[in-house]
Order: sequence, then structure tokens, then C-alpha cells
Amino acid sequence: MGNNGEIDYSLHQASETVQRLLRIDRSTGIIYVKGLVDREEENFLKFSVVAKDRGPNSKNSKVLVTLNVKDQNDNAPAIEIRGIGLVTHHDGVANISEDMPIGTPVALVQVSDRDEGENAVVTCVVAGDVPFQLRPASESANDRKRKYFLQTTTLLDYERIKDYRIEIVAVDSGNPALSSTNSLKVQVTDMNDNAPVFSPTVFEVEFAEENQPGDKVLDVIATDADSGSNAELTYSIMMDSATKGLFQIDPNTGEVRVRNQLDREHRERYEFHVAASDKGVPSLRGTAMVVVKVLDRNDNDPKFMLSGYSFSVLENMPPLSPVGMVTVIDADKGENARVHLSVEPDNGKFIIQNGTGTILSSISFDREKECTYTFRLKAVDAGDPPRSSYVGVTINVLDENDNAPYVTKPSNSTYKYLPPVTAPDTVVEVVEAEDMDTGPNADLLYSITGGNPHGLFHISPTGGEIILAQEFTRKHNGLHRLVVKVSDKGKPPRHTTALVHIFVNETIGNVTLIESLVGHSLYTPLDRDIAGDPNYALAQRSNIVYGSLAGVAGVILVIVAVVVIRHRLQKDTKSGYQAGKKESKDLYAPKQGPKSSKGKKNKKGKAPKPAQPLEEDEEASLQKGLKFNLINDNVNDSPRIHLPLNYPPGSPDLGRHYRSNSPLPSIQLQPQSPSASKKHQAVQELPATNTFVGTGDNTSTGSDQYSDYSYKANLPKYSSKQVGDYFANTTGYNRNIMWTNEVW
Repeated sequence: MGNNGEIDYSLHQASETVQRLLRIDRSTGIIYVKGLVDREEENFLKFSVVAKDRGPNSKNSKVLVTLNVKDQNDNAPAIEIRGIGLVTHHDGVANISEDMPIGTPVALVQVSDRDEGENAVVTCVVAGDVPFQLRPASESANDRKRKYFLQTTTLLDYERIKDYRIEIVAVDSGNPALSSTNSLKVQVTDMNDNAPVFSPTVFEVEFAEENQPGDKVLDVIATDADSGSNAELTYSIMMDSATKGLFQIDPNTGEVRVRNQLDREHRERYEFHVAASDKGVPSLRGTAMVVVKVLDRNDNDPKFMLSGYSFSVLENMPPLSPVGMVTVIDADKGENARVHLSVEPDNGKFIIQNGTGTILSSISFDREKECTYTFRLKAVDAGDPPRSSYVGVTINVLDENDNAPYVTKPSNSTYKYLPPVTAPDTVVEVVEAEDMDTGPNADLLYSITGGNPHGLFHISPTGGEIILAQEFTRKHNGLHRLVVKVSDKGKPPRHTTALVHIFVNETIGNVTLIESLVGHSLYTPLDRDIAGDPNYALAQRSNIVYGSLAGVAGVILVIVAVVVIRHRLQKDTKSGYQAGKKESKDLYAPKQGPKSSKGKKNKKGKAPKPAQPLEEDEEASLQKGLKFNLINDNVNDSPRIHLPLNYPPGSPDLGRHYRSNSPLPSIQLQPQSPSASKKHQAVQELPATNTFVGTGDNTSTGSDQYSDYSYKANLPKYSSKQVGDYFANTTGYNRNIMWTNEVW
């Protein structure tokens, strides 16, 4: 206790470094740092500490103290660059030839760090975009010291980059990290590895023709990326057969001159090669192409391809139609070759298109008026001064089939008389025609297209002669109208029609009648034939009709006789009929209506004797035999024949007559009879209009008697009286027939 328990602390046998860096508190024993501790100088301190009390005969105790200094990242890495191999270093500059291969070492780089542990782990790189990199010198490297090779990564090119500044950066792994840099300049030495180069590689120059020999054409320049003698150049022209020494070049300056006069029309473009060689060892050479374009001068006249032009065109072409094309050339070029064409003299009939050389007509040609046109064309270029030339042009108008033939003889209104005894092969008439066209368009062909149904005449196809082909007969007497067609041979052909009238008769008795017939012929359609006597064939047909009617009349008489006999036998056997006895009731008399009209009287003015009554079976048998139909009140008012049902004794059986095969129409009783009379009437349907009926005379014809001869314009008509007379002449019983309408 007391002083005996108070302790004093002190360093014992401490080194100078310990005494410089440390101190101890005498009363507490705490050791303090009194100076800057650097681990890189002293990484540990070893000393003794003595503890001593303050009592009398103090006692002490001693202890050994070891102090380890921990590392702190307070040292940056160190970079050392040294030369290596064939690459020499001088004043921090390394020299390397540009022809060194890839991977050539340039320097040896050593990197170190005085720290320890992670603080001494260093990463080393080459900064910037340079063709160099670091490669470790050995696999087993000391953490504190590392060695690297600085080597090339690509081929070096003196002409591109002559030197490089290489910066190397080293960074440790401390926290915070410390870094350091070091640099090296690398100079690339030149080698003759570049040939001279022309820029551009193709020299184009325009040079006017008609020059003077020795005139300068152009300068060619080449460069060499090398240096020194490797870049000294010499120029030359690479000779070829195209130039034949026409150009020359200065070997030192590259100036090109022409030795002779140039002519663009002979040759407008020259091409040759020039060369530039350096003085390196070995020497390298570069080449370029020189193109000389010879400029034009207006030294040539326009020239037409032909000395004269002749064109053929069709007539009737519309205005502004092309009629021909000319070609003109000018050996010059550019404006000197731009040619303007014009028509001389300019009368407005023709124009020419510049650019195409097409000649256009301002008019429509008519060969029949003018068939040839001549003029000149003038060609003028746009040079300064302008040059010109001329050429003659002939336009021939070709014929087009635009004119139809026209007949000059005979006239359509004239006629030719021939007696019936004219012999065959006689030239009757000659048709003469003309055509204003030419060539095939004017070659005419003749043909008969109508009016020759009997083949009496034929015509020469080329001469137009109408020739009688056969003898005349009686039916050929009268007027003949031949329709003659005159055609040309054009494409398409054109034609005209002529009328040739020929009158055949023994004599010329009535000229006025013939002229009237010819006049009517002019208004008759051409498709109807007018050839001879129009009544001849009609008379032949009339004879046939009359014979047929006579046969029909005979048949009717036989039928009537049979009916009369049968009728009398039936009355004697069934009804006890007495001749002349009047019956109380006429079974066959039609009933009278309230508004019945009086029947027509027969020709003799006598009423028919009433017939004797018949029994029902007889009445049915008679109606069945006649096949009559009862007629009611509702009959159409059409032309009909009405027959009374009361027949006098001895009357013919008309029902059988109309039921026979006679050409006359049959009779039917129909329930649609008119209500005017309310009588049972036999109605005969009349034939259609314009069908043949006949009147019994020798001149009877149908309505088509003059259908082929329109100059007989009025057609005959037949009244009911004429038809009645016909039936009176043929049957004798027309007094019982009543016509209700007029026919024809």
C-alpha cells in the first residue's frame, strides 16, 4: 500500500527506432505513438517494459513487448521500362522498323509495389488505342514485382503513323486503390514499301481540235508515302499502238503535250497510261490513265443521207399525215450538230418535223387534180457561224379507188330495137364506161345482174358488148330491161349500174308506147325482171284455169243428179210425198226473227217453191250428208255465201258439191250466224285477199298479173257481180247464192 503500491512504467533497452517512434505513460503504462510509423521501413518493433514500485528497496518486473505494424496502402505501384532485343532505346525513345512482324517486343516493363497483401497486387495495362499490348514475361511472377513484354499487335506503317506515345498504367488492389503511369515513345522507321500513287487514277481532259503541235494538254501528279529517296519520282508514258507517239511527258514535272494536230471527226477520244517510279531499292512504280476528249469545232456542213428523195403516198390521206422521212447528219457535235430543217419554197402544202425528219402534208391529196409535188429541204446547223445544205424532194401521189366507174353509153332512158329474127351471136349493144382512177382501179368488168331471166343475152366481161345468146320466140316480144353492173378491180371495188332497154317486135308501131314503157322501167325496182310479153304466161295460166273449172262443173252436175234422185226416192217411200202438194209446215224453213230482213230475190224474180216436209230421220240423214252446222245469232260479219235451206224440186245437192274435191272452199253451217235474219244459213268462207278467183274470160289473171312489171300500176278488181256471173256460167244455180261483201 502507499508508496509501495504505486508503480512506474518505463521502456527498457529500447532501440533508437523504438524510442523515436514510441513513448509510454509512466503512471498508466499506456504506450503511445509519437512519430510516423512506416511499415515499409519497420514492419515490427520489439522492446521491453519495466514496472517498478516506489517503496524502499523498490522491486520491479520486466515484460517483452512486440509491436507488429499493419500495412496501409500508402505506396503507389512503380513502373520501370527497359530496352530489349534489337529495339534500341535512347532517351526514352524506342526505334522500330515498319516492316517488323506482329508480336515484336519493343520494351521490357517491370511493375512493383512496396505494400503487401492486397495492397501489393498490381494490374498493369496499355492505355489508349495503339497497336501495342503487354504480355507477361513469366508464369510464376512475384506478387510484388511483375515483368511484361511490350509488343506490337499489328503491322506498323510509317506512311500512316510515324510515331506512337505509349502510356502504361499500373493500379494496385488497395482501398482506396493507388495507381501510377509511365510512357514510352516509339518511332517507326521508313522502308520503301509504297509505290507512287496518282490522284486521281484517271485524268480526263477536254482538248479542242485543230490545235497547234506542242500545245500543253495537262499535268499529271503522283505522290509517294515513303520518305527520302524512296519518294523521289520519275514520270513516263507507257507506249501503246493507240497513241503512236502522239503525246509526250516531262519526266520530272509530269507535263503532257501533244505532238500533232487533232481532228475530232477522225477521233474524239484518246486513252493512254502514264507511270511514276520512285528511286528506292528496289524501285516501285505507279500508273494512271489519261483520257483526252477532243472538243468539236463547227467545221462540217449538215449532210443528207441521199442526194434526192422520192416518196409515194396514197391520195385522200387526211391533212397532217406523214408522207416521208429524211435523214440528215452533221459530223460535228453538240450545238454544231443540231440541225434545223425547213421547206423551200414554203407554199403551205408541206411541213417537216425537226428532230424526226418526218414530212407532213398540210393538204389532202387528190391524184386526179395533181399527181406530183416537188420542193427542197434546207438543213442549217446551230454552229457559229452556221453551215447549211439542200436536198430535193419529190412526192408522187398514188391512186386510190375513190372514183366509181361511170357509164358514157348508152343512156338509161334510151332503148335498142331488135326484130324477132335477129340471129344469135349478134352484138346488140355496147356498154361504154370510164373510171378516173388508174391502174387496177380503172380496169373495168361488165356483168348482167338482172332483167335476163330467159338467158337471152350475155355481155363481154372486159369489152361491154351485149350479145344475143339465143333466138327469140313469141313470148320474148316486148321490152327487155337489162341491169348491167360495171365494176372496177380496186380494193375494195367500186361499181355503177346501167339500164339497157331492148325492144323486140316485128315493127315499131307506137314509139310513144315504147317510150312510156321505158319511162315506167326507170321507176321499177331493179330486182324485178322486165323481159318480153307479160301477158303470154298469163294466157297460158288462164287456159289451165278454164280447163280445171270445166272439170269441176261436170263433177257438180253429177253430184246434183244423184242428190235429186235420192231425194225423190226418200219422199216416195217414207213420207208419201205428192208432187205439187203444199205442206203445212216446212221443216227446213228457217224461223223468222222479230227483226228479220228480207232475203234477196233470185235473178228471175220468182220465189223458190217450198219443199215437201221430211220426217225426222230423213232430216237427220240429210243434215248428216251435207254436214251442215246450224247457225245462231252471233256470227261475225265476214264475207260469206248464204244458201237457203229450201230447195226446189230438182235442185242439185250443193252440200255434196262443196264437200267434194273442188278447188272452191267448203261450206259449213256454224252456230255463229248473224242475228239480223235469224235464219239457218249455209256460210261459205271466202278465199283470202289477192288470191286467184277468175271471171271466165280469156284475160283473167290473179292480182299478181303485173307483180313483175310495175309499170302497169292499176290492178283489176272483181265485183260480186263478176263472181256471180262466173257461177252462173258454171253451175246455173247462182241465183241461190248471195255474196255479202265485195272481193278484190
